[in-house]
Amino acid sequence: MPDKIKVLLVDDDEDDYIITRDIMDDIPGRYYLLDWTSSFDEALELIRQEKYDVYLVDFFLGAHNGLELIEKAVKEGSKAPFILLTGQSDRETDERAMRVGAMDYLVKGTFNPFDLERSIRYSLEHAKSLTEIQKLNEELEQRVEERTQELAEAIKELEFTNQSLEEAQHEIQKALQKERELNELKSRFVTIASHEFRTPLSTVLSSASLLSKYKTEQEDEKRQKHVDRIKSAVSNLTSILNDFLSISRIEEGRIYNVPSTFHLEPFTRETVEEMNGYLKKGQHIAYHHSGSVDTVTIDKQLLKNIFLNLLSNGSKYSAEGKTIYLDTNLNDETLTVQVRDEGIGIPKADQTHLFTPFFRAQNVTNIQGTGLGLNIVKKYVEILSGTLTYESELDKGTTFTITFPNIAEA
Repeated sequence: MPDKIKVLLVDDDEDDYIITRDIMDDIPGRYYLLDWTSSFDEALELIRQEKYDVYLVDFFLGAHNGLELIEKAVKEGSKAPFILLTGQSDRETDERAMRVGAMDYLVKGTFNPFDLERSIRYSLEHAKSLTEIQKLNEELEQRVEERTQELAEAIKELEFTNQSLEEAQHEIQKALQKERELNELKSRFVTIASHEFRTPLSTVLSSASLLSKYKTEQEDEKRQKHVDRIKSAVSNLTSILNDFLSISRIEEGRIYNVPSTFHLEPFTRETVEEMNGYLKKGQHIAYHHSGSVDTVTIDKQLLKNIFLNLLSNGSKYSAEGKTIYLDTNLNDETLTVQVRDEGIGIPKADQTHLFTPFFRAQNVTNIQGTGLGLNIVKKYVEILSGTLTYESELDKGTTFTITFPNIAEA
């Protein structure tokens, strides 16, 4: 028999405690121990003592509310999952709960033993995944610290050799800088991954929980809304994972330039058609082609990835109803690609860091993303021996211009 899972209910209404206890007693197996407190301060002290595996927190707690308790506990370093209990089901409450650190939320009076067991189980698994990511980061930091110590000792040993001390120190400082950059890169990866995975995973969890409640034909619209939310979240996760995979393959030198000769215009129109399914409401890609020849010799997949990255950014950072412009010009010597949007633009202070891995401009904090897209585009352009320039004006849009050599025969 597995160990009992210790659950603390934080609720100022004893009747709600009795109801929750009865629901928990009906969970098959009954592998749960439920305690109860009605006090905000007592709950916070019990959380600090790490006595429980999971916390069910009511939205209303007298002079305080459950979101305040969750936010304070998370800031103090609590790793156990929190599930918010609320009297209403709406997206705003859902998103507020996830922002402060809740793993899930349940609507009081509507959930059954199955819903409660699944919410607790999923929340524990999610919390375990986040803990493992944090552990990985700590291990990386320890490795860098050990490596730094080894290099410091190497400096002392070199002082007793006939090598030039100044030259040796310079080389070691370069090595130390590389180690620091590696540590910073890995730390940013863990931070971005934890944050970017958490939001779509929480969306899938909450929508999956709510789907089971809508069982009649009259509730088809509500059911479809949550199906669409799950599809969007999974698509976002796929995009994030593709970014991480691409940057890993680039850094390992496993991306190769394999050119082929093909007709540019129909290829580009197919790519635009593929991208249309991901645009915001009312957005449109306006494609125009010009040039004296109609075939290009270049790596087809890398070119497509560049198109998709730039068009995706144009859509992401532009409002609904805006147009993204794509122009291609092809002649015997060069292929020129230009992507222009009508979006939020890039602040001047951030433009020098635009192609840095994981960097995100200060005006995109509320828009999901990894900060890898433009870095990947720049790497692909370099692999294809191209050049990349851009112009951007705040609140008016951004234009990227790329020029590749065309080695196709006339």
